[in-house]
Amino acid sequence: MKPTSTTGATFITTGSLTGACLSSTVGGIGIAGSFGAVGIGATSVTAAGAVAGAAVYGAFKGITEGDTVVFGAMGIGAVGGVGFSSVVGGIGFVAPKIGLAFGIGSMPMAGIGAVVGLAAYGVAKLLDDSEFKETPMQVFERMEEKVLQMDYYTAALIELSGDDISQKFAALEIEDDLNKLKYTLNNNSPQVETNTVSLTNKLPLTWQCVKTLTGHSGAINAVAIHPDGKTLISGSDDRQVNLWNLKTGKFLYTFSGQAEAVLSVAISPDGKQIISGSVDRKISSWQLETKKYNRTLSYLNSPYSHNSFVNAVVYSPDDRMIISGSTDKTIRIWGRSTGNIKRTLNGHTDAVLAIAISSDSTTLVSGGADKTIRIWDLQTGQQRFILTQHLAAVNTLAITPNNQIFVSGSTDTTIKLWNLQTGELIRTLTGHIKDVLSIVIHPNGNTLASSSKDGIIQLWNLHTGELLETFSGFSPLAFSSDGDILISGGKSGTIKIWEQVQSTENLSIIGEWWEILGVNRNTHPHDVKLAYRQLARLYHPDINNSESAKAAMQAVNLAYHNFQTLMNLVK
Repeated sequence: MKPTSTTGATFITTGSLTGACLSSTVGGIGIAGSFGAVGIGATSVTAAGAVAGAAVYGAFKGITEGDTVVFGAMGIGAVGGVGFSSVVGGIGFVAPKIGLAFGIGSMPMAGIGAVVGLAAYGVAKLLDDSEFKETPMQVFERMEEKVLQMDYYTAALIELSGDDISQKFAALEIEDDLNKLKYTLNNNSPQVETNTVSLTNKLPLTWQCVKTLTGHSGAINAVAIHPDGKTLISGSDDRQVNLWNLKTGKFLYTFSGQAEAVLSVAISPDGKQIISGSVDRKISSWQLETKKYNRTLSYLNSPYSHNSFVNAVVYSPDDRMIISGSTDKTIRIWGRSTGNIKRTLNGHTDAVLAIAISSDSTTLVSGGADKTIRIWDLQTGQQRFILTQHLAAVNTLAITPNNQIFVSGSTDTTIKLWNLQTGELIRTLTGHIKDVLSIVIHPNGNTLASSSKDGIIQLWNLHTGELLETFSGFSPLAFSSDGDILISGGKSGTIKIWEQVQSTENLSIIGEWWEILGVNRNTHPHDVKLAYRQLARLYHPDINNSESAKAAMQAVNLAYHNFQTLMNLVK
């Protein structure tokens, strides 16, 4: 390596050491802005020092060699800084250990961008003077490996645990000094908005996970709650239908017999019978009280109920019919008492994925992979309407108790509200960013719960379309008949029981670390970290200032801490 390249390396190393010393002196540093507030660990400050060192070397080379390219690099960086400021908005720094808080406007951001551009120029000159044939990106990657020890440098700004200040953010310990610093920052920089949780106001009712049921060895595909609200059945990829005590969470019984994964389950209105639909093309039924196997509903002389997967099964509210939807594109209507086929409804051009029946047992709504919703007259078997406004598969359906509105959820990420009598589209709800897989309507007819593929549950005001609450959970969903309990699925064969509570004090969120983080027990550590960050973005108080989010964030932090402790023991 040439002497000049050694000089450049010295500048960068000195900058790195300066950044490390700065971090140890001022303690944790936080960034606050319109995007919220996050903590910066020591590695990020060290990296900033390295960039500053490279910038100084770039200035040194530009001046001594009279290279005008350096001004171009600074100009490009300045423009980038202003652009970043215009997108993100105001930014402020807080350092509680030394009582520092200040805002950064667009002009200082231009200066920061110019420094980054100067650093890029410095690295380029360092490469020109060295004997190593590397690109600037390769040099930065090598610096990252040596200086930062591969500590996810590219994700440093969204770290929510680490040094003093980020621990305060992550643990949600809203201390007086941090509040004062945020207040000062807001006064100095009017464009910076922050949300503070008030613990003195009366807390509204919020949904909290009170139990996690474990017993299945595969993903949960379907759940149904007994009319008396005391028991629950669940169907899983493990081919089992399990019976649970809903109050205690105790496992009671397994109904076996399906040859493949169970995709759908239902409990009869009188609470005496259960049915399941499976990948094995069969609908099986049992007596709930005696646990005795009844029959398989057979189509004509076939041993099967359908010619393909049975994706949906429901009892009619008058308890006279069982209705099923299948990947074979058909809907079949069966006698509840006899188990005999009464009618087959044809019309869908692809798999039937969801069905729902009105409370007066006169109207059926079906949705399919053909992107259509079809409204049927159950008395005649005729189609009333075919609705085509969804842009992808219709995965889930629900009808309000008064039979005026039905709701659909789709792979196109939208939820649509429709007039059941006319088929008119009333409203589209947009909030999920992944496939909507399950929707249920509260028995009071005022609240809608929806879940999406990415493990997000959202609660909506059914009449106004207002988003009421967001928390972590998977499909399927089910409300108890009194509306006091919400059931959701989870990963690794778990089921979550949610209840509405007035206060989250002294309420523990139950589950092993992997259940709370929504991952499998053997998930790769990097993916566990990503799952933690996703939940942190969902529950962090600068994004979600509800009291339930505070309790959830504390549980998530504890779960991630337990995971890290386990990893350290393994090492």
